[in-house]
Parts: sequence; C-alpha cells; structure tokens
Amino acid sequence: MLKNNLNQGFTLIEVMVVVVILGILAGFLVPRITGHTEIARRTQAKNDIRVIEQALKMYKLNNYAYPTTDQGLEALVTKTMIPPEPRQWKEDGYLDSVPIDPWGFPYNYLSPGIHGNVDIYSLGVDGQPDGTGINADIGNWQLK
Repeated sequence: MLKNNLNQGFTLIEVMVVVVILGILAGFLVPRITGHTEIARRTQAKNDIRVIEQALKMYKLNNYAYPTTDQGLEALVTKTMIPPEPRQWKEDGYLDSVPIDPWGFPYNYLSPGIHGNVDIYSLGVDGQPDGTGINADIGNWQLK
C-alpha cells in the first residue's frame, strides 16, 4: 500500500541551515569579489590615461602644442575653435570620443600641468581631489 505523504518538504531548521551557510559563503566571497572589481577599475583608469596621453602626443606632433586647459580633451575629438586654433588638426581626430573614468566622472586635464607638460587624471571613486586608498587620485605623472 502506497502512502501519500502530503507533508513532504523542508523543515524550518533545514531552511535556516541553508540560509546560514549561504550567509557565511557571502561573507567570504563578497569582499574578495569587490576588491578585484576596484583593482580592475583602477587598471582601466590607468589604461585610459595612457591612451589619452598618446593621443595628446600625436596632437602635439601635428599642431606644435598641446590643447590648452580651456580647449580640453574634447580637442582630441573635434577641431576646437577656441584660440589658439590647431594648425594641422587631423581630419579624423585623435580619439573617437573622450572616455569617462570607470566611476562615471570625466577625466581631468591641465595644460600646462602641475606635474609635467600636461596632467591627465581621475579623482577616483569619490570624485574628490586628494583621496587615499580606493579614493586616491590616478594621474599620468604616477604612471611613469
């Protein structure tokens, strides 16, 4: 005779054990995953800065000077009408678009720079100058 048991399922204790195990696993894994995400974002910012720096060098080779701070990085994408106008601006530009940093902020640009001919930098996670740790600024002068 087959017994039809309608009370099949998980007990409260079994469910609680699974929830505790998942909580313990999350406690170990989440900090490790978020740490790697931040490392990847900082690496992406450094790579973006290197690409921008190379485009600026090409701009200077063609036009004998870097774009001014007022002209900004947009001068690498479209020909600027802000004086001094570039003498031999490359028709296709030097970048397809001006990248934004991995935290959603525009890259900062100074010409002449404080640390060199030009400064290209991201303000990091917090978008504020002079942070420390994950909020630390990332600039082209640090990449040399």
